[in-house]
Amino acid sequence: MLRFLTAGESHGRALTVTVEGLPAGLAIDEADFQRELGRRRLGYGRGPRMRFEVDELRLLAGIRHGRTLGSPIAIEILNTEWPKWEEEMSPAPGRPSKLHTQPRPGHADLAGIQKYGFDDARDVLERASARETAARVVAGTLAKALLATIDVGILSHVVGLGAAHAGEAPRPTMADLDAVDTSEVRCFDASVEAAMIAEVKAAAKAGDSLGGIAEVLAYNVPVGLGSHVHWDRKIDGLLAQALMSIQAIKAVELGDGIDVASRRGSDAHDAITYDDSDAQTSGGYVRTTARAGGIEGGMTSGALLVARLFMKPLASLNRPTLATVDVATKEATVSWKERTDVTAVPAMGVVAEAMTALVLAGEAQRKFGGDSVAEFCRNHAGYMAHLGETLSGPRP
Repeated sequence: MLRFLTAGESHGRALTVTVEGLPAGLAIDEADFQRELGRRRLGYGRGPRMRFEVDELRLLAGIRHGRTLGSPIAIEILNTEWPKWEEEMSPAPGRPSKLHTQPRPGHADLAGIQKYGFDDARDVLERASARETAARVVAGTLAKALLATIDVGILSHVVGLGAAHAGEAPRPTMADLDAVDTSEVRCFDASVEAAMIAEVKAAAKAGDSLGGIAEVLAYNVPVGLGSHVHWDRKIDGLLAQALMSIQAIKAVELGDGIDVASRRGSDAHDAITYDDSDAQTSGGYVRTTARAGGIEGGMTSGALLVARLFMKPLASLNRPTLATVDVATKEATVSWKERTDVTAVPAMGVVAEAMTALVLAGEAQRKFGGDSVAEFCRNHAGYMAHLGETLSGPRP
């Protein structure tokens, strides 16, 4: 089974990630990780940390001469700001120079203080910070590399930022990824890009923050990942949990999930046609719409996988105005200012790609198995070659 675990605090010495379950022989090098981490720093409205932050990597275990060994992979992302925080975040016995006792509404601060008995919100916010997603992107880079061996590609694009929303323009394909990343807000619909930037500028001027919507697309996903048999094996459930775990995400939609609830059944499902020239992912069975988001009955259908994530405005504001209570004095006050972005929606899409890749790669490993990449690919090829024959042949 493919699984991963991250550790580390936002201003700690480093983030670490351990990934277990990848087959041996997967080609990977540091440039692959740096490319994806660079994409995570993209987006108009990011804070100053993105301009000077450098993700220094140390590949500690599981990779030799550019290929995975089949053993657990351990990677460290060093914090280049650590010298500024070494005293405040020191693991040695002592006390911080300042206690943060004004919890921010909408953040993990107060619930964490109460849950663990802390007297300093920094004990909570450092781990709750979205900086942790850098480690997820590293893990997702490995998952993307595995999926690429069976021609599965994943991308994201922003479809809503504040009150500005993209229209019904065609969805980007993998060939459009560079064009999406070139956009200041990672929006494929050029006609709405200026309106999105204006939304960010207005929020920044007010010292406020902005939420939005990103859409994740997975191409060439083979039919049959996930299962209808058990509740915890359904691919839509796995995706929803993984995507909802991203900081500040408040809703996840698969396909036309929200809108389809108000339609009649005759207009809610994806009609099935057959084209024997299109057997790459579904054995020739084709769905010309994506209303179900590429998932039916807890399994991938071979159609385009579509998920949308709805991100709330960030809880940290550049001009603190949110009312709160000082947990030490119980007096009314406002939350303090922590260095923050105006919006992180464009970056959130990149993190969502990573989480989607980890779910799909894990289920692909479960389906096709293999201790080496060569075996994994052979098993996938055999399954796809036999799929059409099984569906069209006589019942055994």
